[in-house]
Amino acid sequence: MSSTSAGILLFSRKPHLQLLLAHPGGPYWWNKDEGAWTIPKGEIEKNEPPLKAAKREFEEELGFIPEGDFLELNTITQKGGKTVHAWAVEYQIPDDFIFTPNYFEIEWPPDSGKTEEFPEIDRIEYFGPFEARKKINPAQRPFINRLITICSK
Repeated sequence: MSSTSAGILLFSRKPHLQLLLAHPGGPYWWNKDEGAWTIPKGEIEKNEPPLKAAKREFEEELGFIPEGDFLELNTITQKGGKTVHAWAVEYQIPDDFIFTPNYFEIEWPPDSGKTEEFPEIDRIEYFGPFEARKKINPAQRPFINRLITICSK
């Protein structure tokens, strides 16, 4: 059964357009870079408006809700069938911000009977549009293209 998520693509225009992406944590993502990054996002709860879910998930993953005008970037469907709703917001993260990840537990190594903790997101980073297109999950590239179109108007 496919799921539905919502997320926020945070961006800054100082000194030029930069997009904040998150790298998934855990052992399955250790050696993956290009095509592995994502917008901060998470599952939409039953009867929850997608933008509200996007803000809740962003706060859970990064520790704050960015202020500003949320620009709708519509939806995409990822390879596994997951639908992702996204919004962009222009926001400058304070220089003193320290990213502190949330952790999850899984059995690791598989079938070992041992449980280990891993960060949901192991790092966040700003990228210019060209680099962001290489880093982001290919299904999410339309979000970057839509944001560039909005910013160029």
